Amino acid sequence: MTDSAALAATHAACFVTPRPWTAAEFDDLLAARGTFLLGDPDAFLLGRSLAGEAELLTLAVSPSLRRQGHGQRLLAHFARHAGETGAEKAFLEVASDNVAARALYLRNGWVEAGLRRRYYGPVTDAIVMRSCPVAAQQGG
Repeated sequence: MTDSAALAATHAACFVTPRPWTAAEFDDLLAARGTFLLGDPDAFLLGRSLAGEAELLTLAVSPSLRRQGHGQRLLAHFARHAGETGAEKAFLEVASDNVAARALYLRNGWVEAGLRRRYYGPVTDAIVMRSCPVAAQQGG
């Protein structure tokens, strides 16, 4: 059984805008078709894979564990898992002001593919990113 309260606590430590996800929201997402959780409550990635496409819903690493390669490992695991589920491409949204996350994704073969204006509130846009074919990332 997943500790949704622990996931929510880590998410709250990582994200403020527009607001962190609740334990109930994690429960709902995890019950949805195609959704998967990678990692543990202190460093995790929540994704979804359906109809040949994967979506990275959130990646959260506790502040005390950052800069230790957890995000890198989770992205590699995401690519492998998504490929195993038949995804040929992947996408995500990242806050335009989240410089560290954008750099992580760019270093791992993601490319900026679009913009969702005010996606994270009245002043914060989302950058839509797409991955190279998932199979190409599986070596990492």
